[in-house]
Amino acid sequence: MTVREQDGLGRILEGSAETLAAAKAAFEATPIDQDWSADEPAPRIERGMTIARPVEVSAPGTFSKNSIRTLKLEPTELSGWWLQRCDIPDSRPIKVSIRNVWTTGEIVSNIVLRSGSAHNYVRLVEHIIALKAGMDVDNLLIKLDSGDPPLFNAGSKELVEAINSAGRKVIGTPVRYFTVKERVSLLTPHNGLLMIDPADEGSLRLDIDCVRDFPNAIGRQRIRFVNNERSFLHGSTARTNTTARQKLLVTTFGKLFPESRNLGYNSKNVLIAGKKRYSNEPTHVNEGKSLEAAWHRAVLDLLAALALIDEGRFVGKIVDYKGGHYPDVEMVKLLYAYDLLVEV
Repeated sequence: MTVREQDGLGRILEGSAETLAAAKAAFEATPIDQDWSADEPAPRIERGMTIARPVEVSAPGTFSKNSIRTLKLEPTELSGWWLQRCDIPDSRPIKVSIRNVWTTGEIVSNIVLRSGSAHNYVRLVEHIIALKAGMDVDNLLIKLDSGDPPLFNAGSKELVEAINSAGRKVIGTPVRYFTVKERVSLLTPHNGLLMIDPADEGSLRLDIDCVRDFPNAIGRQRIRFVNNERSFLHGSTARTNTTARQKLLVTTFGKLFPESRNLGYNSKNVLIAGKKRYSNEPTHVNEGKSLEAAWHRAVLDLLAALALIDEGRFVGKIVDYKGGHYPDVEMVKLLYAYDLLVEV
């Protein structure tokens, strides 16, 4: 694999210049539905924090809908976010890090983290670890009763509320910030574009410009915002989306496969898009148009990938057009492989 440079695309990490240029043109031609980019960015965090007291939150399992799954959140001196399987004796905590990504799923797209034993894994972690990039908690220990986390009815709202109710404790370790050395771009599997620019000199902003484009009720949606408390809280309540056809397949043929047999998706916890209209009520409506799919993608999926940069917080400018978990993880891997991260 080679790294190439192309006008307007920066260093191309994956994909052809021609296909990427077409994706960039399609992205730029998409009208902006909601623009919060003029907001003030999240304030600089000088010293690392953990939560002040333990809290827990429960809901039906994502992959075991008939079982209640619980997350126990505890303060820790360990640097970063950690997941610990309490149902596996003597299991070591799994650090939230690109080094511990096992897979991004096959039937159900999701980020799976694993460390050590093949049994010591946690599935669908993205809606949990996105909080690491979007909130002010840098150190956290999350104990689980299985490798299957709970699935909430409103994105990660209950988890955000639990962390906020726990208060904060300053650890004292300086918080580090990272950005890319130069513009980089990568082609997504559906001929989309993931492009990252460095933060402006002296700036700790994280700006995101995200487009979803589906041939169904979701259609084209574009949101632009700076990561701060308002945008994160707004996006953290957005549900993942699926198509009515995929929902039908999961509840029929999906029963033949362990990965989807007991999948807990229902009309409350996911947005179901038919060809011309939604099967359930969409949220995040702006000027008569639901932007729930774009907000979920930008906050609970894309920020989760940035949380895999475990040395500190990421700042810069991100363009996301028709992205997904696989290209997100691939981008972070390549940033490390080509030594393209630099501390601000």
